[in-house]
Amino acid sequence: MKKEGKNNAFFERFGGRNIFLLGIVSLLNDFSSEMILPILPMLIAGFGGTGLIVGLIGGLIGGLPELLKVFTGYWSDKIRKRKFFIFLGYLNSQVFKLALVFARGWASVLTFVSLDKLGKGIREAPRDALIAESLPFEKGRGFGIQRAFDTTGAILGSVAVLLLILLFSMPFKQVILISAIVGFLSFIPLYFLRETKPVLDAKKKSRKIEFRASISEIPKQLKLFLVIAAIFALANFSYMLFVLKAANLFSSSIDGTSKFAIPILLYVFFNIFYAGFSVYFGKLSDRVGRTKVLFMGYILFAIVCLGFLFFSSLISMMVLFILYGLVYAMVIGNQRAFVADMSPEHLKATSLGAFQTILGISAIIAGIIAGKLFDINPNLTFIYGAVLSFLAVVLFLFSWRYFKKQ
Repeated sequence: MKKEGKNNAFFERFGGRNIFLLGIVSLLNDFSSEMILPILPMLIAGFGGTGLIVGLIGGLIGGLPELLKVFTGYWSDKIRKRKFFIFLGYLNSQVFKLALVFARGWASVLTFVSLDKLGKGIREAPRDALIAESLPFEKGRGFGIQRAFDTTGAILGSVAVLLLILLFSMPFKQVILISAIVGFLSFIPLYFLRETKPVLDAKKKSRKIEFRASISEIPKQLKLFLVIAAIFALANFSYMLFVLKAANLFSSSIDGTSKFAIPILLYVFFNIFYAGFSVYFGKLSDRVGRTKVLFMGYILFAIVCLGFLFFSSLISMMVLFILYGLVYAMVIGNQRAFVADMSPEHLKATSLGAFQTILGISAIIAGIIAGKLFDINPNLTFIYGAVLSFLAVVLFLFSWRYFKKQ
């Protein structure tokens, strides 16, 4: 009993058993993924991919998984199971991450990366619902903790690839092989997850959850937020174009494999501040309201885009990537918590899935538009991001009264 009490006390520091275990899974998976992501824009460019191809693949990375989430979220709600979808999603991702070792051109990179990210689409809505149900009265803290673990793995992974390339001049494909091996370790904590049992009233227990009816039950204020979030997602094009812009700025002054070090290092700064402030902004949103934190995040993203227009020194790039990390700390977890706040209890995964699916469609469109603009003139990409994010800010302001209780 004493040992069990100590174990419970340990888990409570991290929001409970499920939050902790999902955090460890995310840490290992993101350690694996983030060994690949910072080198991916340069790998694609090395295969002859244009800005449009980089933007398209970046859009697919961010958007393709989201297209599945409304369906896996709905099915998870329907059968009241989360763990099966989480396991299946991680398995899919690790298999196709390993397949990336055998890529021979940008088309095969596109194929394997897209199939890898389908696993994310399978697992994330059920996983987010499990987080919300495991810590129902502190959702912001729960999502903040999960994002902190997730991005800590991203820091470790991006630092690892930086060291492997800078110190050992390791080829990209060897890096990818090591990342796949690390990814398979993420299955160990999954075994110990526990299903939650949400409390539903008798009427909801007896009622069949139908897909079209589920979507129609989403509250009006949540639908309004989905429109605003979709516009911001159109603005928030892939990180890959930020990294590619930095790589282009500094590649001519550095030779050999070390020329990849600066953009990877900047990506590390992004992840450090993303991880370091995720829990803080999650707790802040629990205390002062999600609307205020999200509003600040949307404005800051517009400022970051403007910064990429006017600054090009190494110091300014470091500052901009730090601010970019703070944007993600403010927005990513808190948007999900905001959706969970406004979702009916029996449709939580469905609502989260609908939200993520809308964002996915927007991300793919954003990747194509931003990538094409990048080929014409990289500055146009960042003007596009700034204008649309300011539009999201304006709509948020006009809609504030509908969200005042959140």
